[in-house]
Amino acid sequence: MSPRGVFLVFEGIDVSGKSTQARRVALSNDALFTFEPGDTPLGAELRHWVLDAATPMNPATEALLMLSDRSHHVRTVIEPALDEGRNVVSDRYYASTLAYQGYGRGVDLALLRAASELAIGSCLPTLTILLDIPLEVVNERRAHDAQDRFESADLAFHQRVRDGYLELAQENAWFVVDGSLAESEVAGVIDERVADLPW
Repeated sequence: MSPRGVFLVFEGIDVSGKSTQARRVALSNDALFTFEPGDTPLGAELRHWVLDAATPMNPATEALLMLSDRSHHVRTVIEPALDEGRNVVSDRYYASTLAYQGYGRGVDLALLRAASELAIGSCLPTLTILLDIPLEVVNERRAHDAQDRFESADLAFHQRVRDGYLELAQENAWFVVDGSLAESEVAGVIDERVADLPW
C-alpha cells in the first residue's frame, strides 16, 4: 500500500498570485493540481451559479453551494489521489469558505466550521500557504469584473476577507507569504518552505 500523498493548499484573496504559485509548485513537484470551485463537471455547474453576479443569492446559499462543490471535490478528486500516494496541490480549500462567506459575508463561523467538517471529513491539508497582499495592491491588480460575484464586491468586502485570512493563519500556524513581492521572490520563499515536505 502506497503512503498517503502530500496535500498542499494555497489560499489568498483574489489577485494574490496563489493560482500561479499553486500551478507552478504542482508542476515542479509532479503533483496533481486542482482548484475550487469547479474542478469537476458537477463543480463547474455549481461554479457558474456561485460566480454569476446576475443571479440573486444570499450568503448562506452561496456558502452551501461552495460546500457542495467541496464535498464532491474531496470525494472524487482529492481523497482518491492522496490514497493512491499521489501528491495534491489545491488552489483554495475549506478556508476560502470561512474567509469569504464567514468573515466576508457574515455567515456564522461556527456553523460554517461544522458544515466544512461535514464536507471534508478527515481530509486536512499537510500545509496551507497564504499569499497575503494589501488592499492597495488588490485595487491595482484586479480587473473589477462586474459579472463576477466576488470580483465585483467592494474593497470593504475584500478587506474583511483579508482580515479573516490573517486571523485564520495565526490560529492555524499557516505559512504566510508577502504576495506583493515580485513573482520570482514569492516563488523563492515558497520553494524554500515546501522543500521540507515529504514529496
